[in-house]
Amino acid sequence: MAPPAAATTSSPTEQRRPPCAPASPLGQSRNQENTMCGIAGWIAFDADLRPHRETLEAMTRSLATRGPDASAVRISRHAALGHRRLAIIDLDGGAQPMTVETADGPIVMTYSGETYNFTALRQYLRGRGHPFHTASDTEVVLRAYLEWGDRLVDHLIGMYAFAIWDGRSERLLMVRDRLGIKPLYYALTADGVLFGSEPKAILSHPSVEAAVDHDGLREIMLGIKSPGVAIWRGMRELQPGSLATVDRGGVRETTYWRLTARPHTDDFATTVHRTRELLTNSVREQLVADVPRCVLLSGGLDSSAIAGLAASELCAHDESLRTFSVDFRGHADHFARDTHNVSPDAPYVRTVAQHLDADHTDLVLDAAHLSDPSIRQAAIRARDLPVGRGDMDHSLIQLFTAIREHSTVALSGEGADEMFGGYWWFHDAALRQGHGFPWLTAALGQVRQERTFLPPDLSAALDMPGYADHSYRQSLARTPTLDGENPLQRRSRELLHLHLTHSLAGMLERKDRLSMAVGLEVRVPFCDHRLAEYAFNIPWPFHVADHREKSVLRAAARPVVPDSVLRRLKSPYPMTRDPRYVCALQDQARQILAQPDHDVFLLFDPAAARKAASQDPTHHPNPHGHRAALEKFLDLHTWIEAYRPRLIL
Repeated sequence: MAPPAAATTSSPTEQRRPPCAPASPLGQSRNQENTMCGIAGWIAFDADLRPHRETLEAMTRSLATRGPDASAVRISRHAALGHRRLAIIDLDGGAQPMTVETADGPIVMTYSGETYNFTALRQYLRGRGHPFHTASDTEVVLRAYLEWGDRLVDHLIGMYAFAIWDGRSERLLMVRDRLGIKPLYYALTADGVLFGSEPKAILSHPSVEAAVDHDGLREIMLGIKSPGVAIWRGMRELQPGSLATVDRGGVRETTYWRLTARPHTDDFATTVHRTRELLTNSVREQLVADVPRCVLLSGGLDSSAIAGLAASELCAHDESLRTFSVDFRGHADHFARDTHNVSPDAPYVRTVAQHLDADHTDLVLDAAHLSDPSIRQAAIRARDLPVGRGDMDHSLIQLFTAIREHSTVALSGEGADEMFGGYWWFHDAALRQGHGFPWLTAALGQVRQERTFLPPDLSAALDMPGYADHSYRQSLARTPTLDGENPLQRRSRELLHLHLTHSLAGMLERKDRLSMAVGLEVRVPFCDHRLAEYAFNIPWPFHVADHREKSVLRAAARPVVPDSVLRRLKSPYPMTRDPRYVCALQDQARQILAQPDHDVFLLFDPAAARKAASQDPTHHPNPHGHRAALEKFLDLHTWIEAYRPRLIL
């Protein structure tokens, strides 16, 4: 009997309104337990951890917002594992850390995430003689480890981060899902390892110093989300598609999955059908929950496709779709069309909500909501770092807070632009051929990655242009290609791979931290590894078949998305255009400038801060750069105040 393969689905009926057709069961009928949670742990091979419960509880408690529903720890001589639970399915079951006792020692797991194919895996494992005592996917993953050891990763489909302590061999296994949807960090100690869902769990350990050196500062200032880099000194992020084993011999990190280049033999029509099939299946899997669900709706193609497919699935079970969006007071009055910001979201959001008969809620924010220092503090603490996106983060965390009053699970559209070539710089000839991360070049209008706000001595030490160039070359060299590919396809692969390994990682980090900071689980159907594998190998001419961006996805979404949205040009995540927002930032910057001895001026040149705080925002020659400098200045100040990091300059 072979292990079960990933399920296949049929494509939806070709009609404009989401059909009320039979579909797989949703909600409680699946009878599974799921936890989007926080995990933490401490392995010490030369110490007895049993007297150190208080330390482990502090590490676990730092992740309380990730799991507000329950908390537990399990401590043995050399292994201490903690868990915070956000209950999503089978709300009364699935206590963690979960243990299987064997004759040679316990096997203990702390797990966050969802394994979508757990039902088929459980059936197979039962056939192999494994007993089950819960309805949880957690137990399925634990039993899969007993069956396959580290190769359990080959059999899991989903989003997850977990750690398994094997008491038989005194060995820890840490695993992260293929695309890195769920986070996992670790730091080596003199006799073992510390780990956690977020850096704050590791920083809660008394032996860990909150320190950042030049390498970390380069990442903070550049903003490319290099794989594996945690920024905090001595800490590492387990890379997507990787596992790490820790024993008395040390740590070994291994990649178990990566994107590969494969020949694409499907014609355009078949490619569209297969894309729709994969996305439909992913949405169906991710709607399963025993708590209220919703969709984040922007009125763009990506979120509208998710909403339309979700509405079809819910309609089959006499359920209605609930959607949420964010808007800004007076946004239409302040909106100024330019080359890439062509239309505000609100009219398209209304069109989609009406088309799908959705129960829709708009969260309308003003400049005071967005510039409130307490919101910036919340966003910085959620991320543990000053790597935010200003009011885009501030509006998002407030949207999540509002959603959490009604729903515990939200579906979102991250990943579509990275997989299907949606960003405008994919289609700009100069940027396509330029040297450097294209989204950074697009933001600055230049390839050379200067950060003019850095103090001169620090600027010279960090050498941001050199670091950016080195990172770009390294990343480009890892792109998988096929022999004989023409230059257009090869360059397109390079661009897609850069986005899927860097840009998407930043998007997923942002969405995870800001949502879990308020106990909201956000699922990302586009980030199914089966869809990513397929999309990565679609020929570039298919992606621009209608002389537009995302031609394949647009055609795949046609049955469930209104025509006006299908015709809409790509528009970025909304930013407020209210000049009062920038004025509020300047007021806050002037307050900091009154503290000339503050450590923020080790990282931000006082003259640059004074200039940003005094210039007229309504007539600035580079309003984007002006605003970005203010945001970075305030973020750095807030971060230093909150974490008191030792800056190793």
